[in-house]
Amino acid sequence: MPALPSREVLDTAGDLLRALAAPVRIALVLQLRESARCVHELVDALGVPQPLVSQHLRILKAAGVVAGERSGREVLYHLVDNHLAHIVVAAVTHAGEDSR
Repeated sequence: MPALPSREVLDTAGDLLRALAAPVRIALVLQLRESARCVHELVDALGVPQPLVSQHLRILKAAGVVAGERSGREVLYHLVDNHLAHIVVAAVTHAGEDSR
């Protein structure tokens, strides 16, 4: 049997998975895997209110999933690491297979 990662690594992985465990956050990651986007673009793409998008972006940012860079008056959000996008895409693909 392969050795388990350290407790710290397992805790961090759990924190990341919890941060991704909301439909809106999954949709945000799917949007951001294509390109960096500002909040109003994400609001338009997801069809949810701006305060909700901002709240979920804060959670993803705190978990280290996304980062924001100011561009004039707007903040462009992008994924910190594409590995997380692969996890989300795999989960969505798997869920889609189950619904067939």
